[in-house]
Amino acid sequence: MNVTIESSGNLVIAYLIGEIDHHTATQVRDKIDSVIKFKKPGHLIIDFRNVTFMDSSGIGLVMGRYRLIKSISSASTLEIKNVTRQTKKIMELAGLGRIAIIKETNNDENE
Repeated sequence: MNVTIESSGNLVIAYLIGEIDHHTATQVRDKIDSVIKFKKPGHLIIDFRNVTFMDSSGIGLVMGRYRLIKSISSASTLEIKNVTRQTKKIMELAGLGRIAIIKETNNDENE
């Protein structure tokens, strides 16, 4: 698992790459957290386009980043982007739809 992070103004985007499991989630969490603590974003996007596998550690990864940005500013928002339909259903069942905007992958988009 790897993560590439971009930031611009009040926005931080974390592009996840590879597998998210209990072995890799800690490393990714630490990288994202260090940028969040430094930049203090108002909006965090976690992009799942290049995630090939995710277990429950992915849910924990998202929830923890939500708690962190909310601890910095209660007005901060979280977006989960480019998830598969199946992953979106799992995230919604886990309650992530109540704390974040979840957007499925749209293969027609040119980003």
